[in-house]
Amino acid sequence: MRLSKIFSRLIFAFVMLNASVSFCEWRTESTDLRRAFPNVITPPAKLIPSHELPPLSKDEGVIRRVKLPEGMKAVAITFDMCELDTTTTGCDMAVMSFLREREIPATLFMGGKWMRTHSQRVKEIMTEGKLFEIGNHNWSHGNCALLSEEGLKAQILWTQSEYELLREESGVNDIPEVPVLFRLPYGRNNNRALKIIAGLGLRVIQWDVAAEAGDNSDINRAKRNARKVAAMTKSGSILLFHANLVPKGTVNLLREVVDILSADGYEFVKVSELLTMGEIETVRDGYFSRPGDNHALDKKFGIDGTGRKTRFTGKP
Repeated sequence: MRLSKIFSRLIFAFVMLNASVSFCEWRTESTDLRRAFPNVITPPAKLIPSHELPPLSKDEGVIRRVKLPEGMKAVAITFDMCELDTTTTGCDMAVMSFLREREIPATLFMGGKWMRTHSQRVKEIMTEGKLFEIGNHNWSHGNCALLSEEGLKAQILWTQSEYELLREESGVNDIPEVPVLFRLPYGRNNNRALKIIAGLGLRVIQWDVAAEAGDNSDINRAKRNARKVAAMTKSGSILLFHANLVPKGTVNLLREVVDILSADGYEFVKVSELLTMGEIETVRDGYFSRPGDNHALDKKFGIDGTGRKTRFTGKP
């Protein structure tokens, strides 16, 4: 065989190998499962991020959706990835692989403690900055309507710090230095919380479509639920899913919803992009589907929503 042909084949093999590495599937590993890691309740390595955001010029409230110009069809798919102080949850790599394979942009609201639990996965996700943006979802899912001022600030800043630490470890420089978007755990807040969050430079992003309703492991159930989700969705909607293996079968529902909306001509964008495309619609008090439907959760997950029996104060 001529040397030129051998060289050409080697070049082709090298290109194909790199292509397979670049587009390899993110497979689920044992460490991605719920409670795979021991539950660590210590604070992050630093309590205050090096990069602090300037305060917002105003408290704009809780953003639920964006009203887009007539004829424009776009939605933002978002995922909460979180855990309480009292337990660890998983990382739904079936969801992440699907999004990556289909090249669907998404906004991922991560809890700081969850980020530390799944630090290796977070660093992998950070390398996909063109597809995924990361938002702040409090350190251990603290309820913003119940936390003290000191506790709420610590929940937010510890999460900013954990993101900053992992970003440094990842070596990725083309993503924000810290998150600029915030999601309310349980969708709960009050005016005091909104003022504190705005003072820390974060915009509060909720949703107008709570997509999941129980276990979607059964594909027929997922298809039925997907039709309901699609019927609730309109241009400018922000859809809420989870990617921490709570609840189950999310990828089945997600796949069906994406297929229906894609066939209907919808474009998928990250929340930060959606916010620039039209008129932002806000409320003062967050909720799932109707005002007040999340208040019962105040007594279900510990004294301040973190699962603890003692108040979260932010003191190490």
